[in-house]
Amino acid sequence: MDGFDELLEAERKYAERYVKFRIASKADADDVLQEVCLTAFQKFSQLKNKEFFKAWLISIAKNKCNDYFRMKARQLEIPIGELTIGTFSLSRCGISAVSTVRETLNLLGDKDKQILYLYFWKELPQTEIAKILNIPIGTVKSRLHTAKNNFKEMYPSPKGVNEMKKLPAILPEYTIKKSDEEPFSVKWEEYWGLFIVPKLDEKVQWGSYDAPAHTLGESGALEVTSRAEIHGVPGVEIHETRKEESGESRMFQYIIQLTDTHCRMLAEEYERDGIRKTLTFLDGDDFLEEWGYGDNNCGKETNIVPKGIFQVSEDGIHAENTNQLFDIVGRYTVQINGTVYDTVRLVCLDSYRKEYVMTEHYLDQNGRTILWRRFNRDDWAIDRYKKKWSEQLPNNERVTVNGETYVHWYDCITDYIL
Repeated sequence: MDGFDELLEAERKYAERYVKFRIASKADADDVLQEVCLTAFQKFSQLKNKEFFKAWLISIAKNKCNDYFRMKARQLEIPIGELTIGTFSLSRCGISAVSTVRETLNLLGDKDKQILYLYFWKELPQTEIAKILNIPIGTVKSRLHTAKNNFKEMYPSPKGVNEMKKLPAILPEYTIKKSDEEPFSVKWEEYWGLFIVPKLDEKVQWGSYDAPAHTLGESGALEVTSRAEIHGVPGVEIHETRKEESGESRMFQYIIQLTDTHCRMLAEEYERDGIRKTLTFLDGDDFLEEWGYGDNNCGKETNIVPKGIFQVSEDGIHAENTNQLFDIVGRYTVQINGTVYDTVRLVCLDSYRKEYVMTEHYLDQNGRTILWRRFNRDDWAIDRYKKKWSEQLPNNERVTVNGETYVHWYDCITDYIL
């Protein structure tokens, strides 16, 4: 068929990315993608303008994904008893403590349990719920609104989530001491680098402190504002106000998805040169270079266990490669701002854009960052700064990674520890 093979080869990756974002099962996603390509081949002659092939292919992918979920919906049985004893979790939109959720669900009526199950856990659109329950769409909206309010009233919200505290002008003194105890596994649901857990009602403030002066430089305040959806993939919307060292403030918006196993960016909106720009997970390398992580951009794992990727010794850290690797490398006691924290040290080696960086997260057993530290390889961005970091910051701490010198640049804390 004239031009079809060439167009499909050029644009297939976008359809594949879309399908794999929406369908978690790899086998099911591969089957749906095969249907997408077959349908595109069969209907190619109906496409009037070949310039719109990419959008047309994604529309087929969207329809095939919807068909897949309709098929799954028809297979659903919704025994109310199962909802109170299974692994039901509202983690995508604000709740992940399964036992607490179960206890709260036990307090709700059957209709509330049923519609929350379909909407949050099965992630079905309201139109599909209306078909399954054989009720009007308006009744679905009304019942869902009531169920969410009932759940919210009964759910024991964590204290202090919405409190925002002023960041100190000078970083509080801290000490880091290696513990002889074995490192613990941790559920790390924060989005990497933004320090916020993408759940409803979450807020966080962060500040960066350049070493060795440890004065407050850049800072940001983030808040999860609502549930959101981009290209049919659910997440939450997050607003950030970021204050740069120059005093200028910038606004960012993100859509981030949190599942039981991964956390990943879906979209970013920002302003540059007076123009509002939006990047989504379908926007190719521009998005993936900035936000992509994992196979098919599956995102950062949230269930973190020591994997033995790094070998740590008196000579430094060694890993086979430095392409976005992270691992727990030990247990540490961190004392900061007058409080002692039991933490694990999570080391990340990142060669983003061939600019080598090492970072450390010290995470407590709640999976929250107590202290974050950044180290630059000695030649990091040397074309920009014209000096090695060991020359710019001669008195700062140094770490050897794969035989290369990395120099401590700055630290970050959040209002979680204040």
